Amino acid sequence: MTGLFIGFIGTMVAVAGVGYAMVTIPDVAKTAKAQNNVFYWSDGSQMVATGGEVNRQIINYAQIPKNMRYAVISQENKTFETDSGVDPKGIARALFNMARGGQTQGGSTITQQYVKNAMLDDQSQTISRKFKEIFVAIKVGAEVHKEDIMAGYLNSAYYGRSAYGLQAASRAYFNKDATDLNAGECAFLAAMLKGATYYDPAGATSLDPKATAQANSRRALLQMQDTLNKMVEYGHLSPAERAQYTKLPKVQNPRSNSRLSGQTGYLVDLAKAYLINNTDITANDLQRGGYSIYTTFDKTKVRQLETAVKNVQKANIKPKLRPKTDKYVQFGGASVDPSTGAIKAIYGGEDATKHFTNNADQTGAQVGSTFKPFVLAAAMSWGKRNPDLGESQAQDERTIVSPKSLYSGQNKLKIREYNREIWKNEKGEEWLQANDGNESVGHPPDYKIDLREAMQYSVNSAYVQLGMDVGLDKVKEAALSAGILKTSLASANYPSFSIGTSDPSAIRMAGAYATFAASGQQNDPYSVQKVTNQDGTVFQHKSKPQEAFTSKVADNVTDVLRTVVDKGTGTAAQLPGREVAGKTGTTDGNKSAWFVGYTPQLATAIDMFRMDDNENNKSREFLKMYGTGGKKEIHGASFPAEIWHDYMLQALKNEPVKTFPTPEPIGVVVNDTPSPSVTATPTPSITSSPTPTPTPSETLISPTPTPSDTCGNFRWNCGNDNGGANGGGTDAGSTGGVTSSPTETFGTGNSRGNGNGGIFGGPNG
Repeated sequence: MTGLFIGFIGTMVAVAGVGYAMVTIPDVAKTAKAQNNVFYWSDGSQMVATGGEVNRQIINYAQIPKNMRYAVISQENKTFETDSGVDPKGIARALFNMARGGQTQGGSTITQQYVKNAMLDDQSQTISRKFKEIFVAIKVGAEVHKEDIMAGYLNSAYYGRSAYGLQAASRAYFNKDATDLNAGECAFLAAMLKGATYYDPAGATSLDPKATAQANSRRALLQMQDTLNKMVEYGHLSPAERAQYTKLPKVQNPRSNSRLSGQTGYLVDLAKAYLINNTDITANDLQRGGYSIYTTFDKTKVRQLETAVKNVQKANIKPKLRPKTDKYVQFGGASVDPSTGAIKAIYGGEDATKHFTNNADQTGAQVGSTFKPFVLAAAMSWGKRNPDLGESQAQDERTIVSPKSLYSGQNKLKIREYNREIWKNEKGEEWLQANDGNESVGHPPDYKIDLREAMQYSVNSAYVQLGMDVGLDKVKEAALSAGILKTSLASANYPSFSIGTSDPSAIRMAGAYATFAASGQQNDPYSVQKVTNQDGTVFQHKSKPQEAFTSKVADNVTDVLRTVVDKGTGTAAQLPGREVAGKTGTTDGNKSAWFVGYTPQLATAIDMFRMDDNENNKSREFLKMYGTGGKKEIHGASFPAEIWHDYMLQALKNEPVKTFPTPEPIGVVVNDTPSPSVTATPTPSITSSPTPTPTPSETLISPTPTPSDTCGNFRWNCGNDNGGANGGGTDAGSTGGVTSSPTETFGTGNSRGNGNGGIFGGPNG
């Protein structure tokens, strides 16, 4: 036994000796090599090569500030100057984890981390690779001066923003040489070594939704302060100097790469985010590069969408002429193929090197009445509850609702629960749902209007009550089924939920409407078709359509939305010779405006809002758009519909004309009273009326003005005004529907269906 043990030890020593002799000390000039990632358009032509390029300039030890060296030592390896360069406990722990099939851990000393960086070309999680790294670290620790190890580590480390090495990082964040860094900036860059995705104050939501600018800034500040405190604790920095650095240093624009200008940066970010969130490819993998990424983006359609936005913006938005109303105006847009979910085009903003938030992705802009189709889909999928039954039984015994069903279009309508009880909020206040321009729309005396006409004119009161009858839980389920993300949905506890207090992205709205275009088949929007590297194909997208709605339901929604474009609020979106379905939307306070529409081949969402999202403005509040573009008010039927029309006209120019399926009759006509005054077809018979005088028991926030005479009988084709009763929507609908103070929106009038809101809640149409 003794002989065997001695033999085993001797063998291990021999193996270690051979291993030690075989490895070489890394050359810092050859470390941190990375390849480009090449992004391709949907036609296979190259979009851009980016993401893995090395931005690195080696500097010598004397050029590295003392504060930078000690920031890293204090935070990462306080015994660096005296230890052997390896951490036996850390090595044993890593090997034990690997033996159990777990993940290896990074080097626990600066020497080991430098060796890990030096072996960037081999990041495999294998025992042989880990042993090789250990032997290299031992050899480096034994034969290389500490000064050279420190310089090698700081010259090879990755700091984010495609910057490898301290000099490149100093330029990327502060546009200065590394020799000029102060103690605070050194502590900040030491924090970036933790992983810039989660510490870069510019944010990296394209890589992870949690990596917002605010969250990253908070993490970076905490890490930076912790490093400075440790530098003082270990005697590397005086308390007086440390006291100078209590805030994050000012960092510069993270997008200095001209290849990512225009829409390209948004497209690249979107594709990268899709891969990180939906495949096994990690952010670190993308940084190392070597991937060919074939996107779904149509080069021509991206250009056409950008042109459509900029043409409308240039012709109408004059920030120098009207700084109080036209400054900070932003647009976003997305175009999706209904048959697959492929994202064909986006408009993310003015320029990815100047405006960093992708406006095609989540912006927080509420969608208003573009949410109403989900209410109608829910009514035709699950039906309204029976008011004469108990709650549990009513859930089971439902009546599928026909679009011919009649609802009240009365302004300031008292909204009721499905059991006919008046809905009240947590403060006991009744909900009075206002319509556009504070007008009642429908057939007197009860202003009954069918659901098709209510969608055509975007009558809020009808769809809010329909949502209550069906159940807001079912409205929410319909939106989720169509493809809206749960994280973007507002509280479904308030009646205004049915008229768009939620804030889905333009991509998700286009994708959800694409579900209707595809006769109820839902495909999640995606931006990457295929990824290859030197080993072959590593990812191939496969569409997995889900039935969100029956074809009968979806085709009936489409048929109703066609009416909106043919003769309702969306006439500006008409395409000659093509069938178009769509919906306008504007939110309370005139803070956002939308048009979402589709043909059988393409679904597109356009949104517009005002927000000062400068890096110094942490509030990111939406601003009102009264007077913007020289118009009294902005609504979905104006600039968003105009952009949609101009883009789709070009995008479909060479596409064959296709028609929507003929819808099958569906449901029961509910609320059909024998009153001879009620009919569901002829538009001329519909009348709009100023709001009647409320009863004394109804406390109104502000008096209702006389409707404007400038917009015609039904006011839906009026181009300049918008409004609705005070309250709700973006201002209050998602928090209980009670506005805290009167606003100027009360009764100012509006194009039909583009400015609704309730006395105690509800966004505009």
